[in-house]
Amino acid sequence: MQIIRTIGDLAPALLPWREAGEIIALVPTMGALHSGHMALVAEAGRRAAHVVASIFVNPTQFGANEDLSNYPRREAEDARLLEEAGCALLWAPDAETMYPQGFATTIHVDGVSEGLCGSSRPGHFDGVATVVAKLFNQVRPDVALFGEKDFQQLAVIRRMAVDLDFELEIVGVPTQRDADGLALSSRNIYLSAQDREAASALPRALAEAGEAIAAGADIGRALAKARARLAAAGFDPEYVELRDPGSLALVVDRLDRPARLLAAARLGGTRLIDNIAVEPA
Repeated sequence: MQIIRTIGDLAPALLPWREAGEIIALVPTMGALHSGHMALVAEAGRRAAHVVASIFVNPTQFGANEDLSNYPRREAEDARLLEEAGCALLWAPDAETMYPQGFATTIHVDGVSEGLCGSSRPGHFDGVATVVAKLFNQVRPDVALFGEKDFQQLAVIRRMAVDLDFELEIVGVPTQRDADGLALSSRNIYLSAQDREAASALPRALAEAGEAIAAGADIGRALAKARARLAAAGFDPEYVELRDPGSLALVVDRLDRPARLLAAARLGGTRLIDNIAVEPA
């Protein structure tokens, strides 16, 4: 596996594949790879002749009180996992390469970036959209893969790709989970042993609410019950909402089409997010 760190070296590394007309897949990451990331790489390998993974801990998507300095960085281990998974190239730029002196452009995506995580993390999705647009321009992939765990992020990227005429396919890969249902996340390492045991209440609360709504229960009551279950398990719920999976518009009256149930809650000092699909019975 090639490891490339400069823009000047990236284009020549990709050129032979492009000239041969071979499909290139991109898996953007911030490192600290786990089985969820490796599922993205595996799906990319099924869709493309060559898989490019990127590792860049993007400072512009962290808020003032968030964990940029403590975010786990373990490139050597990540590179080993990627090579074993068949990744052909690791794009690992530093902050000066991505945001050189004088950088002054930000991409903002209206609508889908508002509410949910956009309310508690102002500017977060601007940082995501900007760095992903740069990655798309740098690698010029035919397909890019993102996890459905970060469902609002996926919606923002899909909207941006359409609006800015990126000629590539955006693929959402289902959330990967531990045996107790907790969605895999790089931030799970911040959970204490006690909090990790309690964390499975989040997917259970979503599953119970989703089943009730699909069976015809009142949406507001089902969501309130989910929030109460989370609070009883030690969480500080931030939101539990039912949304349209495309526009992310609120679904409040009745379930007459597929929807997405999304939640964010804090457990100890760790913010966890999760979501599930909800289909009408």
